Amino acid sequence: MAKTKKVQESEVIMTEMVLPNDTNTLNNLMGGKLMHWLDIVGAIAAQKHSNRIVVTASADSISFQHPIHLGNVVTLKAQVTRSFNSSMEVYIEVWAEDIPANSKTKTHRAFFTYVAVDQNGRPIEVPKLEPGTEEEIELFDGALRRRQLRLVLSKRMDPKDAVELKSIFGLTEVIEPKK
Repeated sequence: MAKTKKVQESEVIMTEMVLPNDTNTLNNLMGGKLMHWLDIVGAIAAQKHSNRIVVTASADSISFQHPIHLGNVVTLKAQVTRSFNSSMEVYIEVWAEDIPANSKTKTHRAFFTYVAVDQNGRPIEVPKLEPGTEEEIELFDGALRRRQLRLVLSKRMDPKDAVELKSIFGLTEVIEPKK
């Protein structure tokens, strides 16, 4: 598959309202409900990029910066930041809006990884991604480091093979742990 797609082609904006059934005892949106919404908007972005069914491979770097209150309108924006062979990293930003107070706050951000699969559930190749803006290029460049970190932490990559990670720490040689 040689096709290349632009970041905007995967962009998804989803809007929800925080209702009583979505809240905890402090009348704030439950983290699990937010994670549910994050997974949905991220999967749609990955599907738009790959034109395939996708499965969630990882959810990481979910930062809970501000609570989202009962009655707030929540806007989630997702876009693919980089594609690899069959996987895609998706960046998601979340804003909470208190319409009567005329205030809008960026509350969360997250990185999810999805894998495109065929009808039998086997990974399948996805189009390359072409970043355009400065922010898209920054997210694209950082995606390889985040991917290597995920693979090292899940023990699917040997740390000495994580070349991009070593480069940000200025490590040019592998230091073996003392026994």
